[in-house]
Amino acid sequence: MKKRSLSLVTALVCMLLVTSLCHAKDKVTVAALTFVSTAPLFIAYEKGYFDAQDLDVELKFFNSAQPVAVAIASRDADFGVTALTAGFYNLASKGALKVIGAQLHEVKGYPGSAILVSNKAYDEGLTSVDKLPGHSFAMSQVGSSFHYMIGQVAEGAGFDLESMDLKPLQSVGNMISALKTGQVDSMIIVPHIAKPLINAGAVKVIGWVADYAPYQVGGLFTSTANVKEKSDVVKRFVKAYQQGIDDYRAAFIDGDANQEEMLNLIHKYVYSDEDAAKALPKIKDGVMYIEKDGRLDVADIYKQIKWYKDRGLVDASADGTEIVDTTFIEPLTMP
Repeated sequence: MKKRSLSLVTALVCMLLVTSLCHAKDKVTVAALTFVSTAPLFIAYEKGYFDAQDLDVELKFFNSAQPVAVAIASRDADFGVTALTAGFYNLASKGALKVIGAQLHEVKGYPGSAILVSNKAYDEGLTSVDKLPGHSFAMSQVGSSFHYMIGQVAEGAGFDLESMDLKPLQSVGNMISALKTGQVDSMIIVPHIAKPLINAGAVKVIGWVADYAPYQVGGLFTSTANVKEKSDVVKRFVKAYQQGIDDYRAAFIDGDANQEEMLNLIHKYVYSDEDAAKALPKIKDGVMYIEKDGRLDVADIYKQIKWYKDRGLVDASADGTEIVDTTFIEPLTMP
């Protein structure tokens, strides 16, 4: 009887091991920034949407957009969510990356990036966007999203970008300090940074980027190898990410369903070192438009690539059709 019982236990243990192996989750690493713009990813993670897709997700955080792209290209991470820049497009043009979905989108009628000027410049007459020619503009780097945005504002407002003095200051912190002290005349920044500055009387707002041009700010991307070799994993990741977008939109765009719940969830990652009373209003100020299902404005991606190429900031060989993959999410627009 003892031998029989032992054999039965052994058989049950073996069955459990086999079942566990059969249901082992695919490990996935995601590179991102701890910004409000990453909120759908945080929501999907916290609400178990990745678990439901049999994905064991590890979040890896960086301080700027370029290292996120590098992490995917080097296979140190499987997916990335961040802004699209000249540096990103140069890396993607070498065949390592594919943009498969959307992140933030500047759309008229929704909160977006503000065009700010220093109090000094405002007092001296820089009171509207059409007066920007001849003035200095702070940005992080040449080829950054800030560079592209001021280019689109210039085109939309009808003046030559070359008429402005562009100042690459290497970081957002440096940009803010320079504007507040009047060392530069203008800059563009996301709402969760712009609104506190405006409310404190530290700067003046003279316009909003979305009023001059729609702009696909960021995207969801993965490695070309994942697209080719792990398409099922990509499909499952996309489905969970889209559920996160659904909850984000339900709270902040389509209505206010579970808004408090979403804010507290995002707070685990954004301004996590601050108490909720201080952090939650700032997070709410940082909410921007994200298209339903993460649908990508492909036409705008192509426009961005051309803009950077025309200025020698992206290699002439870069081809949007090779960088964007619409297999997994139906696009919002196509050229």
